[in-house]
Amino acid sequence: MREPCGAAPLDLLQLPFQDFPADHVIGWRDDVPVTLRHFRADILRWKSRLLSIPGQRFALFHQDTLHFASALFGAWLAGKTVYLPSDTLPATCHQLQTEVEGFLGQFDPAWHALQADPHSPAEDDGDTWPALSGDFPGLVVYTSGSTGQAQAIPKKLAQMANEVATLDALFGAGIGMADIVATVSHQHIYGLLFKVLWPISSGRAVHAQSAFFPEDLQRIVPQRPWVLLSSPAHLKRLPEQATRSDTRHLRAIFSSGGPLLAPSAQQVAQMCGHRPLEIYGSSETGGIAWRQPDADPAQRREHWQAMPGIALRVDEDGQLEVRSPHLPDQQWFAMADRAELEADGFVLRGRADRIVKLEEKRISLTRIEELLVASPLVADARVLVHEGRRARQYIAAFVVPSQVGWDLLRGQGKLALNGALRALLAGAIEGIALPRLWRYLDTMPVNPQGKVTQSALLALLDSPAASGTPARPPAPTMPVVSPLQVSGQHVQLALQVPPDLLYFNGHFPGSPILPGVVQTDWALALGRRYFALPPRFLGVSALKFQRVITPGMTVTLDLQYDADKATLAFRLHSEGGQHASGRFLLGPP
Repeated sequence: MREPCGAAPLDLLQLPFQDFPADHVIGWRDDVPVTLRHFRADILRWKSRLLSIPGQRFALFHQDTLHFASALFGAWLAGKTVYLPSDTLPATCHQLQTEVEGFLGQFDPAWHALQADPHSPAEDDGDTWPALSGDFPGLVVYTSGSTGQAQAIPKKLAQMANEVATLDALFGAGIGMADIVATVSHQHIYGLLFKVLWPISSGRAVHAQSAFFPEDLQRIVPQRPWVLLSSPAHLKRLPEQATRSDTRHLRAIFSSGGPLLAPSAQQVAQMCGHRPLEIYGSSETGGIAWRQPDADPAQRREHWQAMPGIALRVDEDGQLEVRSPHLPDQQWFAMADRAELEADGFVLRGRADRIVKLEEKRISLTRIEELLVASPLVADARVLVHEGRRARQYIAAFVVPSQVGWDLLRGQGKLALNGALRALLAGAIEGIALPRLWRYLDTMPVNPQGKVTQSALLALLDSPAASGTPARPPAPTMPVVSPLQVSGQHVQLALQVPPDLLYFNGHFPGSPILPGVVQTDWALALGRRYFALPPRFLGVSALKFQRVITPGMTVTLDLQYDADKATLAFRLHSEGGQHASGRFLLGPP
């Protein structure tokens, strides 16, 4: 039997979790332990189900990490290739239909997703299962879509095994046999490795539910050593939450999906007692580097350290290139970032892959963003190419103003802020590169991996104010809704609050804010749009209003439906923190 966190390299291909005793706790679901005996039985049910049907390629989506993991390992034992979408939106499923021969887990009934019968007998003689083949193309993951259409990335199992071994060698001793708690999804490469493959292979207990809400994190946190897997999008909001989790037994915090800004790192370290460990990589490469900067901004070092076995170089344009055992071959792979190599690591210097052509002019979208963010009027900015009427292309800018920017916008109007930002760009870029469409946001829309995706930004252009389409009625009553993630139990939506919303009238004169009753009404109405909720409203519990919502803001609405308990939890939040939360109690007619 393999000793936990032993000196021998961890080998995913050998399915090392099966060497633990049958009563070893592989994970937790609602405070109920899931033993290896039950986990093996679930894997065998999936294997049997998949061996009984034709087809080689299957899409897998499941909110429950342990159900997901049993389906994944069952598929691999049955010789099936698994495709991992990040969501189950209709457009995603229609695209998947052209790539796979079936769906597994939690998809809309229209896709006839296969399930493993929990009541079917799983004959487990206790024998050791054969090793998986490293050459088998067992996985297809997708890029986040932060720079365009999500791209499929095939992975051989040897690549995944190499990275699991790297993670265990680098971080295993430091976290011991701590439980794994996550705010991120396992449907992306970071969550898949850190929340499924590495902990299950090493025998660390995984908590089946993700902590989408602060209340969930507080409920899930065990009275045992535990590790938090998170993202910058979540960590920067963590200190602002009214609900705090017990961090006395916290061993480490991992963060990936983007850089964690120094003030956020400092606040998290002060609150939790641990400096976050940041992971740098991509869907194509997996993890390639890490850092754990000092939480004190004055002492903070931005250098990244390459993971074991990773070779780095930069080309003549400063673009970072890597050679890694996590890649399918030993060729150099060009990353999407520029970097400077130094004696004690490397420093990232911005994106390198965002050059577009407009009317035969080469335009750097990254340069436009850098110029905007350098302005005291701007806190954050993204730009992209949008195709307008008559297939004409132009630059659209999405800007989160600073306080100074908001003061200018509210005091002098949108044209004044547009003009100020165009003026600062005009001296530095070609006229054709000046944004023609401006969208001002309270916060950038992010997906469950903490990424700002191009599809989410484009969805914000559907509102009349941005697209130039005929105006809405003068007093709208609902926000502009853009789905960010949709699955069987969880929905995440970006809500853009119209400045001329009916409910701002008289609430309050001179300083309009969104009434709390409207916020709860929207949450329940949108919940009924996406879930088959029980029809009767019985009440709302744990209702909290923490921050006001003002005209023109964009906020994120998370909805979590528990069919067994007939409850719908909601949370409204933005980059500024949490605005409202609560839990609807529902029942039959």
